[in-house]
Amino acid sequence: MRNEFTAIIERDGEWFIAYCPEIPGANGQGRTKEEARQSLADAIALILEDRREDGQRGAPPDAERDTVVLT
Repeated sequence: MRNEFTAIIERDGEWFIAYCPEIPGANGQGRTKEEARQSLADAIALILEDRREDGQRGAPPDAERDTVVLT
């Protein structure tokens, strides 16, 4: 499955900062654009993993779990 998100990358002095408007709180930084993009990708992955775990904790034990795939 392939997920695509928007990466907004800006220069801040000698650093590049990146954020993703679709995922609040997802930010990255690096000395190069590619480092900032990778840092952002890592942040997005961590946030989505945490949200998945957090969301499943609230589901009743007998709730049906299934998968939705976006293409």
